[in-house]
Amino acid sequence: MFNDETYKRLVIVTGMSGAGKSVAIQCLEDLGYFCVDNLPPILLPKFIELMNNNNESMSRVAIGVDLRGKDFFNSLQDEIQNIINLNDILVQILFVEANNQVLVSRYKETRRTHPLQNNISLIDAIQEERKLLADLRGVATHIVDSSEFKPKALRSKVIEIFGAGKDNIFTINVMSFGFKHGLPIDADIVFDVRFLPNPYYIEEMRKLTGLDSIVYDYVMKWKETEMFYQKLIDLLKFVIPGYMREGKSQVIIAIGCTGGQHRSVALTERISNELKDFFDFELHTRHRDAHIEGIVNEKA
Repeated sequence: MFNDETYKRLVIVTGMSGAGKSVAIQCLEDLGYFCVDNLPPILLPKFIELMNNNNESMSRVAIGVDLRGKDFFNSLQDEIQNIINLNDILVQILFVEANNQVLVSRYKETRRTHPLQNNISLIDAIQEERKLLADLRGVATHIVDSSEFKPKALRSKVIEIFGAGKDNIFTINVMSFGFKHGLPIDADIVFDVRFLPNPYYIEEMRKLTGLDSIVYDYVMKWKETEMFYQKLIDLLKFVIPGYMREGKSQVIIAIGCTGGQHRSVALTERISNELKDFFDFELHTRHRDAHIEGIVNEKA
């Protein structure tokens, strides 16, 4: 029944502190879940109410709950029992754990304090937490032991469990920009195309952009443009799968010219169209500075 995508889904992410719950939450967010971490269990009914209000953004929700909530955590199992039998919401519990040795090592590396480490040793705090979570572990839908997992492997496991056919959650973002308006600080790859002939110096093209065919054709007609494009597209087809294999959820490719209006826009359009045909990933194209007066041209 619940394989039908029309059903709402609630994933409760819990488990041992330091086992990787934050990684799991981030991965679920990349899978399209509305995510909230460290939610007091008494607020679970409010989220159920929001999910039942036909709010599309709340059709798939992941909530991280753990001992950071302390006194609130004691009510978690009661609240779960109240919602687990709802006939219009699929409730799943993801329990993430790791062995004591690994947890101790991770806490020493991060120098963080265990939530139960109050006048007791770290290992005693971990063992106490394991006892407190025993009943919750017993009703978990999925138990993942991250002892041998790097974050990348844990992400892969979460995708395997909750992906539901969404293996291609990787997103490619291609954007144009103008250097005179500043570098995009979130870009992973930046290319400078200011060495190409500039349509700005041709009066009839000055107020147009690379989205206009006359400007696009002008930028593309030069031999150096074609040579640059072919080398660049080959490079991108090579490196993008590497970003995905390393566990990134997206890559941002930025193409810059002087003002971000002509050359970068034309090349961004061409690159986007070819990558969209070549990869089975979600792709977004954005022209940050093409209409710097305030209108930003953006398409998906």
